[in-house]
Amino acid sequence: MKRILVVDGDMTVRAQIGRYARLEGYDVAEASDGYTAVALCRQSTFDFVILAVMLPELDGFSVCQTIRSFSQVPILILSERGDEADRIRGLELGADDYVVKPFSPRELMLRISAIMKRGPLLDSMRQQSIEQDGIYIDLIARRVTVDGTQVGLTPKEFDVLALLAANPDVVFSRKKILDTVWGGDLPEDTRTLDTHIKQIRRAITPHNDRIVTLRGVGYRFEKK
Repeated sequence: MKRILVVDGDMTVRAQIGRYARLEGYDVAEASDGYTAVALCRQSTFDFVILAVMLPELDGFSVCQTIRSFSQVPILILSERGDEADRIRGLELGADDYVVKPFSPRELMLRISAIMKRGPLLDSMRQQSIEQDGIYIDLIARRVTVDGTQVGLTPKEFDVLALLAANPDVVFSRKKILDTVWGGDLPEDTRTLDTHIKQIRRAITPHNDRIVTLRGVGYRFEKK
């Protein structure tokens, strides 16, 4: 049975989500604050986390960032605010989806199902690591080393690099990358992807020319 952690300071919201989730066959655990949520994620294995932004003591963005430092469990953020800046912030911190309150419980369950069906980004590749002439990507530990030196990447930067490097000489359109890494939650003309590519290139110097831009098309990781 799939396990879901519902994190929200409002008992009514937790009960509502829990009721629908159990009807869908999920085992549900609850947390009313951020510190408890992080502790539960460290102690137990969950298949999905529903995470409110407004939480006592530790806000949802901080919880998301902390969980991402040790786990790749899918996270859906719930927020009272729907402005683009907050939405992008949540997605860049590693959230898989962002839903604004009030929400439809049925739609929420469909979003969870869709994210779970996508599975881990590189699951279908059945790989544990990728090595490309000086660039080593550990898919299990989610670490990247360049010429033997570990470099720092955000969760989404790591996912973009891993997607491209696992498929050398394959052109990925902007839409394909956004759909795969962000689940289609960002518009195709967003500058977020360009910023991520810029940061990845900076991180993998002196191999930054391996990521080739095809203007009007997308990106390709060049195999030497």
